Amino acid sequence: MLLKSIEFKLKKDGYEVVAVSDGQAAVDSFKTESFDLVVTDMMMPYKSGLEVIEDILKINPKCPVIVLSAVGQEEMVVKALKIGAADYITKPFSPNEFSVRIEKILAG
Repeated sequence: MLLKSIEFKLKKDGYEVVAVSDGQAAVDSFKTESFDLVVTDMMMPYKSGLEVIEDILKINPKCPVIVLSAVGQEEMVVKALKIGAADYITKPFSPNEFSVRIEKILAG
């Protein structure tokens, strides 16, 4: 449900979106397509958010990654930031805050 909500919000904001439901599919998509930004959850099937961040940044170290995390995952968020995530958003979150954070990151 969260994936569909994010996809809808980003498309409404005018972004092209590729939405996948697991970590391995995210990395596979990143290998074959070019992206300006990646949004990943920490908990996903097949590959964790940390693994996705590591794999994506090996392919393109300049691609910003935003991590979505549940409350109480502070240790995971700290690890994500240390390995190169650009930002994190704690769930649940405001769609408007989400949009502003993406705009800010993409603006450089």
